[in-house]
Amino acid sequence: MVHFLHLGHTPRNIVPPDAQKDALGCCVVQEEASPYTLVNICLNVLIANLEKLCSERPDGTLCLPEHWSFPQEVADRFLRVMTWQGKLTDRTASIFRGNQMKLKLVNIQKAKISTAAFIKAFCHHKLIELNATAVHADLPVPDIISGLCSNSWIQQNLRCLLLDSTSIPQNSRLLFFSQLTGLRILSVFNVCFHTEDLANVSQLPRLESLDISNTLVTDISALLTCKDRLKSLTMHYLKCLSMTKPQILAVIRGLTCLLHLDISDHRQLKSDLAFHLLQQKDILPNVVSLDISGGSCITDEAVELFIQQRPAMQFVGLLATDAGTSDFFTTKQGLRVAGGASMSQISEALSRYRNRSCFMKEALCRLFTETFSMEVTMPAILKLVAVGMRNHPLDLPVQFTASACALNLTRQGLAKGMPVRLLSEVTCLLFKALKNFPHYQQLQKNCLLSLTNSRILVDVPFDRFDAAKFVMRWLCKHENPKMQTMAVSVTSILALQLSPEQMAQLEELFMAVKELLAIVKQKTTKNLDDVTLLFTLKALWNLTDGSPAACKHFIENQGLEIFIQVLETFSESAIQSKVLGLLNNIAEIRELSSKLVTEDALKHINSLLCSREMEVSYFAAGIIAHLTSDRQLWISRDFQRRALLQDLHAAIQNWPSSSCKMTALVTYRSLKTFFPLLGNFSQPEVQLWALWAVCHVCSKNPSKYCKMLVEEEGLQLLCDIQEHSEATPQAQQIAASILNDFRMHFMNYQRPTLCQMPF
Repeated sequence: MVHFLHLGHTPRNIVPPDAQKDALGCCVVQEEASPYTLVNICLNVLIANLEKLCSERPDGTLCLPEHWSFPQEVADRFLRVMTWQGKLTDRTASIFRGNQMKLKLVNIQKAKISTAAFIKAFCHHKLIELNATAVHADLPVPDIISGLCSNSWIQQNLRCLLLDSTSIPQNSRLLFFSQLTGLRILSVFNVCFHTEDLANVSQLPRLESLDISNTLVTDISALLTCKDRLKSLTMHYLKCLSMTKPQILAVIRGLTCLLHLDISDHRQLKSDLAFHLLQQKDILPNVVSLDISGGSCITDEAVELFIQQRPAMQFVGLLATDAGTSDFFTTKQGLRVAGGASMSQISEALSRYRNRSCFMKEALCRLFTETFSMEVTMPAILKLVAVGMRNHPLDLPVQFTASACALNLTRQGLAKGMPVRLLSEVTCLLFKALKNFPHYQQLQKNCLLSLTNSRILVDVPFDRFDAAKFVMRWLCKHENPKMQTMAVSVTSILALQLSPEQMAQLEELFMAVKELLAIVKQKTTKNLDDVTLLFTLKALWNLTDGSPAACKHFIENQGLEIFIQVLETFSESAIQSKVLGLLNNIAEIRELSSKLVTEDALKHINSLLCSREMEVSYFAAGIIAHLTSDRQLWISRDFQRRALLQDLHAAIQNWPSSSCKMTALVTYRSLKTFFPLLGNFSQPEVQLWALWAVCHVCSKNPSKYCKMLVEEEGLQLLCDIQEHSEATPQAQQIAASILNDFRMHFMNYQRPTLCQMPF
């Protein structure tokens, strides 16, 4: 039995409307570091499998199973999560028809649903809130109002209606809100809302909070109709207002019940309304929140005097003004300031103005300066940056500045203290910005720089296939050497995180291999064994691991010739091991292994078989083991094959225990490449190398490779070696050692059929 936690709605107080609108979607940063709630996990599973779980009506819409029923709190959250994930459509909205779902707080932000679907799905419920912010044009404002008014209960009880950035048809003139007599909170920010509509709204008997920002209102005199009940008025960027300053102030002076007033404006407009308002002594006697961000000629002294005359004030917005630096704003107890003079002011601004791109840009610019040399982990601030990016996906200045702030807040050490879920969200938003602005190089640089963070690159979930495409495209742009090195290092790590199937789908793979080989050739020609060369060799090694396509591109672009030149030029073991590691990948592919059977290649490989560096000898031995196991490659040169096998056997006998340490960490995507060699009893030298290799990785990382042996069905091969009459004692001993590692670390994998293992 699942006990659903209480998700009830707390009645709204009259607070600044931006805070009201984001209350439901606001995420507490502590939650980012916590597991998802059981309710959210269940809802995510339901939404992901909605098509499978529901039946289909004749009209093509979905229908819940008859016996299903959702409590109101869970139904509200179900709808909100569907909307957030972009899954609310005409087809899916139909599950809210009837009485199986009981809705009160409906959130359909940015949903693409028709008028008919909206009415059928939602207008029969007993709604007290509707957030239809930025819904698709298929659901215009007049149809929303008409649908709501079709339900008499909603007419009397709907308390909150948010219609920000919602469309109105050109032929529609007057919006009839008057039937929604229970309405207390209305927001029509960025809507074609006229003075006549304001007059209509002002008649609402219970209206307490109104947002008419960026509308077509020219005269606000009608607000005096509701002067005895209006407690919150937001009219940010009221660009069409034709009244004189004294006329506007006279209306504001008449609104004696106002607790919150927002007359903020774009800084470029240099509005001095706030300047004149601050000079008034007989205005806004009860105000607790005043937003004058973006106003001109505003001074600390004027704001301080205004607040002192109204000691109950709790908030003032001063972003993009000349005020906010006075000590008064930090010492006044209980006063919150949205500004740019301190970290606390910037944080408040990011929170308050998350839906206003003009102020979001300003706050992010201030944040970038404040965090340039940040040494403290600040997940709450990073979360606000993420919210800004999500809310303004097509605003280039917001995306670019936010990406720079994200870099400052997640530098190597700082990222370690950030919740993984938050880092994942920010990384995904960065890639979304890349898709929206594919030609903006500085934004691309910021994204690439974020990927060089080891915490993000290794631990954080994000679309690594998309990331690989982006990094490989960047790699081929011939940017400055520093950025090129970063792109190479990121490519190296991402290559290991992609499946062979994904590697085969990478259209950028051919150009990436070609570009990496060009870098290797350039470094070799100049005899430069720098960090870029090492990263590049590692990237090619990882790209070709388990990828026949990458191996083919390597051969086709003279990769073998270039790598032989590398071996002839450099004698450092770090370089040799990476070259031989890649050639191992080539040798594992039957269709390409013949390319390595040349006098030049075999001479270098065989000479390194006797290297004192364990990893160099190991990889050289691996190439020889794979090549000699295919007798078809040696039809006319069997003598050479047998000589190589003798050298291989001698080298292995000189190696220390298979549990020894190597300078280069040996890792494998799969152990299947060893299986043909493990079953090769006719060439014990080949079998011995494969056993040594498997034993080595199992002893170093038993949780990964012992499990892999089971999943890839390799245990039977080891049991066969133990029992086979042609197996050498040394081979049987190593096989027994591997099986013993298996027994120690995976006692739960009981396989009595496999050698009757004594668990």
